[in-house]
Amino acid sequence: MTMKIPTDGKLLRIFIGEQDKWHGQPLHEAIVLLAKEEGMAGATAIKGFMGFGAKSHMHTAKILRLSEDLPIVIELVDSEEKIMRFLPHLDEMVKEGLITLEKAHVIMYRADRLE
Repeated sequence: MTMKIPTDGKLLRIFIGEQDKWHGQPLHEAIVLLAKEEGMAGATAIKGFMGFGAKSHMHTAKILRLSEDLPIVIELVDSEEKIMRFLPHLDEMVKEGLITLEKAHVIMYRADRLE
């Protein structure tokens, strides 16, 4: 099955912490599930093993210093129109973090027809 995203799409990146919550649910899960409900082309949550943000607190998964708040990056690629409609949700949901938006040249977006 081939789905259409304009060749010139947008890449939305949301940088949050593993412990961030939305109504008692992990924030990264809430964002990915909302993206699905809103009909976004796809979303991926990636757990980092080291990083720091605006407060310069180091978060690391080193064995001797296990962090309970590792960095999470959620990436969404879709049309500019759909991404812009999604941003107000993030404004409400993300209390601390970073959100970036950049151009994405979509080469291919398809799923196996047998699924």
